[in-house]
Amino acid sequence: MATSSVTQSILVSPVAGVAKGLGSNRLSPYCRMPHQRRSSSVAVRCTAEDGEKEQAAPTATPSTPSPRPIPPPPPKAKVSTDFFDVFAFSGPAPERINGRLAMIGFVAAIAVELSKGEDVFAQISNGGIPWFLLTTGVLSVASLIPLFSGVTVESKSKPFWSSDAEMWNGRFAMLGLVALALTEFVKGGALIV
Repeated sequence: MATSSVTQSILVSPVAGVAKGLGSNRLSPYCRMPHQRRSSSVAVRCTAEDGEKEQAAPTATPSTPSPRPIPPPPPKAKVSTDFFDVFAFSGPAPERINGRLAMIGFVAAIAVELSKGEDVFAQISNGGIPWFLLTTGVLSVASLIPLFSGVTVESKSKPFWSSDAEMWNGRFAMLGLVALALTEFVKGGALIV
């Protein structure tokens, strides 16, 4: 592809230098840019991706530059709805579901402890297992339906209720639930009496 002599002379010539010792980006008085005539024009040729013939773009003079087309946005990545991709170690389901269960479990454990004075182990032994299984099943199904439909958590994220905030809250709830159980085990009773 041939380029015009003006473009070649601009590309080959030295570009503006920086004056030493001045501490600023001023042009050196010894650098000279080539003079471009106003009547010169540039022709651009391109080939389409699907193998169409080359077409010459309209020529533009430097005084009336042609507007550049805005490139289309990149296509969105397809979300995999395969069972093994959703439940992969780094997939969207495991940590989200565990974090949501931990948030509900932590709040429920504290609420029952405040109302009845029972620690976590007493709550589990006094009929907490059916409630745990029911909550786990309902919350897991409710979390998996959008994931298997191809809806990502990030697409529904808002500035305040972001998907990252949910992830971090779930992580803190998991740590809080384990810390609550260990503290009550070491103490030998309910944390809040």
